[in-house]
Amino acid sequence: MSFTSSGRAQTPVLDIGYESTGDPRGTPVVLLHGFPYDVRAYDDVAAILAGEGAFVLAPYLRGFGPTRFLDPATMRSGQQAALAQDLLDFLDALNIEKAVVAGYDWGGRAACIVAALEPDRVAGLVTVNGYNMHNLARSGEPVNPEWERSYWYQYYFHSERGRRGLERNRDELCELLWRTWSPSWVGAREAFPASAPSLHNPNFVDVVIHSYRHRYGLADGDPRYQRFEDLIAQEPSITVPTVVLESGDDGVGGPAASEDRDHFTGPYSEILLPRIGHNVPQEDPGAFAQAVVSLLD
Repeated sequence: MSFTSSGRAQTPVLDIGYESTGDPRGTPVVLLHGFPYDVRAYDDVAAILAGEGAFVLAPYLRGFGPTRFLDPATMRSGQQAALAQDLLDFLDALNIEKAVVAGYDWGGRAACIVAALEPDRVAGLVTVNGYNMHNLARSGEPVNPEWERSYWYQYYFHSERGRRGLERNRDELCELLWRTWSPSWVGAREAFPASAPSLHNPNFVDVVIHSYRHRYGLADGDPRYQRFEDLIAQEPSITVPTVVLESGDDGVGGPAASEDRDHFTGPYSEILLPRIGHNVPQEDPGAFAQAVVSLLD
């Protein structure tokens, strides 16, 4: 592991576990993992960025690893607005006024939302596969069948059978997602065990199931995040300097970055990674790190 220390950040809702490395006087860089991954995705990226003088932090998202809810009564929401608020709260808890934020999957969603809604807090954005926000009003519209086929796990989670499947077979199911979402990554099976413990967080199943039901209108959100949801629904532009990394061999969905280019109105660049799948920072840490370095002061 390339992170040199671990810590905890208490926010209004969560006790967030995180790992860090690099010079605390350097530019803060927050690396955000996705589902069903954890901060191990960034071990190699973190080492490169620390070598460039950055202060690198990688929090465990709600429902993953050591991160815990403070109140047993708090809704175990996995909605996109909750992930974004968690990122803002994390920055506040550590007294970070402004950071480069970078992520993929759920983490890329949180990074994009904060960059769009709170641009004064974001020095630069690295996002995998573009404008990572869900338009809930269009969630019932079908996409092309090849993409739909890759979303089987989402529809599975809409059922109670899927919830039980995730509870009982989480390692087998999530390792399957790792392998099929990164079909050219020969190391996926061997890398999975390092991240598997994070999927046994006591809130993992509840957060995941809520995420995939809320985005399709099958579950209500937590009212505390409604203001953010209303703003996200307006599809706000992202004005901060941005690098989009496009997975050329992503096994879930398909190439989409060019379709939402109009949502980025600030400095922008897009990089295609031809044989890289869904877990970009772990599959190609050099490309991911270089995208971040290009945004450092």
